[in-house]
Amino acid sequence: MRSVEIQKPRTANVLALCGLAAAIILPLLPIGKWIAPGDSMRALMIREGVWWCYGAAVIAWLHFAERLPVGSIGLRRPTYKTLLFALLGAAALVAVMVLHYGVIVPAFHLNASASVAVRNQILARPYWYRLLLVLRAAVVEEILFRGYMIEKVRQLTGSTLLAVTVSVVAFTFVHLRGWGLVQLIPVFGGGVILALLYVWKRDLPSNMLAHFLTDGVGFLLR
Repeated sequence: MRSVEIQKPRTANVLALCGLAAAIILPLLPIGKWIAPGDSMRALMIREGVWWCYGAAVIAWLHFAERLPVGSIGLRRPTYKTLLFALLGAAALVAVMVLHYGVIVPAFHLNASASVAVRNQILARPYWYRLLLVLRAAVVEEILFRGYMIEKVRQLTGSTLLAVTVSVVAFTFVHLRGWGLVQLIPVFGGGVILALLYVWKRDLPSNMLAHFLTDGVGFLLR
């Protein structure tokens, strides 16, 4: 009986470690570009589909391998508090962007041309594509980098600080490709805010909505 009791948490931790490794490594690899190179709409949509597959794979692994409910990563029925804290989170995220481009970039004479060029490329795409892009980022990135990643690191180490650190670092580095170094400043700040919001409320829909509203300001209000 004792060996069974010891084996269960050990197995759970092994499964969590495997899932965590995949959640960290796969988004860092340019798998989408390997599958669909180029900038055609077909290639862009295939790459978006790869990201949705990441999110689906995490949920499937959680359910079928780890035998845990989606509530274990903060996916639960939204309430009015979900909207309230999403609005607060979005306000903080927008403030980070305003501080970055309005104060930090001009004060330190940073070259933000790479991130501006990427943003202009996105804005040149059809509105429906931008909407799908913002929706995917809000849903899949919150599943990967907040709900799953934070919970698994806490499960394995018992440290919330380490969980937040891993989440922020992974989220920041995944945005390095294409956006440039200067854009990593607000991405890092946004990652901190979203990680703290999740740890505080453990309400993943709130994170998703805050993320959607913030990206929506940048890519949909035009």
